[in-house]
Amino acid sequence: MDKNRICLWYDGTALDAATFYAQTFPDSAVHAVHRAPGDYPSGKQGDVLTVEFTVMGLPCLGLNGGPAFRHSEAFSFQVATDDQAETDRLWNAIVGNGGEESACGWCKDRWGISWQITPRALTAAIADPDPAAAKRAFEAMMQMRKIDIAAIEAARRG
Repeated sequence: MDKNRICLWYDGTALDAATFYAQTFPDSAVHAVHRAPGDYPSGKQGDVLTVEFTVMGLPCLGLNGGPAFRHSEAFSFQVATDDQAETDRLWNAIVGNGGEESACGWCKDRWGISWQITPRALTAAIADPDPAAAKRAFEAMMQMRKIDIAAIEAARRG
């Protein structure tokens, strides 16, 4: 057991989510599925209670705690992508599997977890030492849903 890990609350879908993450993101896997030894408020003995998994090397625990709590943008996974192909692949996997688009490189998966699919080129552009270049890149990003690296780089150049 990891000394520290992220615990994500699900309404009976922790195994589905963990399996999707393991199939979608590199360095991700489902490690263990634990079933409830008895009935509990939102489940029965034998139901999947927790799932141990990693997402891009980060240890996680999926807890099937029931409908009491929902995810919010206050927590998100930020994924630094190396190019447009990787950005597109991850964005399309999340959105295309019942997720939804948001602004500025953010999207939500079908379980309500927020993801920031953030190209390294965007991070570099908004940290440009030339304040005018950084501002142009930032303003371009503010108009986007999925990040378009070519458009960010064009805005950065002016």
